[in-house]
Amino acid sequence: MSTADEIAKLHELLVKGALTQEEFDRAKGRLLDMPPAPAPLRLNRLRLSNTDKWIAGACGGIAQATGVEAFVWRLIFVLGLFLGGFTLLLYLLLWIFVPREEP
Repeated sequence: MSTADEIAKLHELLVKGALTQEEFDRAKGRLLDMPPAPAPLRLNRLRLSNTDKWIAGACGGIAQATGVEAFVWRLIFVLGLFLGGFTLLLYLLLWIFVPREEP
């Protein structure tokens, strides 16, 4: 619910007599002083990169979604290969299930 919707509901309560003017002003002040809602998680915009790729573009896509350089993600994936190989499975799953970015 947006801040405007919440203020409208408070105003309805004021008009109906459920809130006094002082209660309305305090509640409205609390709503307006609230910090903005956090930005939505960027993982829903994860795409395989067409431009920053060595194999499938998974590390380039993760880099674009997270803001961390692609070489860091590549290093993490390579280190994961040496430490049990779990990142190979993760990379394959990303390659299969993550859509490619639009050209």
